[in-house]
Amino acid sequence: MYQRAEKMAGLMLGSLGITAAHEDIKWVKPKKGCSNNPQGVLHLNSYPVCPDPTKAMGLAPHSDSSLIGGLQVMEEGTGWVPVHPVNGALVVFVGDLMHILSNGRFNNVLHRALVNETHHRVSLAYFYGPPMDVKISPLIELTNHDRPPLYRPVTWQEYLDIKATHFNEALKLMKNDVSVI
Repeated sequence: MYQRAEKMAGLMLGSLGITAAHEDIKWVKPKKGCSNNPQGVLHLNSYPVCPDPTKAMGLAPHSDSSLIGGLQVMEEGTGWVPVHPVNGALVVFVGDLMHILSNGRFNNVLHRALVNETHHRVSLAYFYGPPMDVKISPLIELTNHDRPPLYRPVTWQEYLDIKATHFNEALKLMKNDVSVI
């Protein structure tokens, strides 16, 4: 998964005209022997059968804090929309850090998981992000006079700490015009 996530991050950034040689994102494709490597975390979720799924939530609505991060997604103006499984497909959610790096060009996705009254469900989530101490901020090439940096620099560790306290308000607290309490 690590190599696929690394490739996906490189392709996404490449679509914005940013290469892995860029000074601010060298961690995306580190040189062999480099100690400052991206982080990969595998998270397994189990959603047992629930006789009344209207009274339980498998996983509360949230966006992922990583770069790339089931299945319902929040669609503005519509509400919760199911993500139907496609055999052999991989679902990729843009995480908050990719949203910050891209200065909002890639949108993070609010999503949740529901329990089912007849089927036990298991999901696997893979989170890929920078080393915990690397500062993430909007890339300068993606900002200009008309589109200034929307977010302040933040390390993944700092962001996770803020998210632990403020949950879905964390990204809003990273806005350049907001101070963290």
